[in-house]
Amino acid sequence: MKKTLLIATLVICSFAANAQTQKNTSQSYIEQFKDNAISIMRETGIPASIILGIAMHESGNGNSSIAKNLNNQFGFKGSGGSVYYKNKKKVRSAYKKYDSILESFADFARVITQRRDRGAISAELTETQYEKWVKGIQRSGYASSKKWASQVLAIINKYELNSLDKEAEKPAPQQMAQNTTATTEKK
Repeated sequence: MKKTLLIATLVICSFAANAQTQKNTSQSYIEQFKDNAISIMRETGIPASIILGIAMHESGNGNSSIAKNLNNQFGFKGSGGSVYYKNKKKVRSAYKKYDSILESFADFARVITQRRDRGAISAELTETQYEKWVKGIQRSGYASSKKWASQVLAIINKYELNSLDKEAEKPAPQQMAQNTTATTEKK
């Protein structure tokens, strides 16, 4: 009896440990956050494919340390710094901390539409011109890597994220999913 109980406990602990370290896949990240990206697209005019494609690229599908611990999907730095704990150790970070992933998405949209060097992009392009959006964002200085635009476009094309941009033409649903926790937590 004790042996059976011990084995059952070990199996349960093994599953629990595996669930905590489970990484997001591209597909699970898309499924979890596509509705938020579509909602922000409807509010701001930034294509959902751009929001998700860049978030997937910058955060490694939500698996990067700052994505998991700070809900920061775009690698934005913040003033004052942030603190989080990793393996019971205090980590100080120059990256901005968000209360939710949705807040990170909204801040990305704000940066793209309101900053002087990037705001013209949103005034000139429509939701379906995702290729021009990526190239315009790179030209505005968002990313310094010469490969950045092609990497983001590869993600958008591979997962057909541009199909989400067509949602702008449909009526908005009554309520948007509030994803307020880290991406590794199940809905």
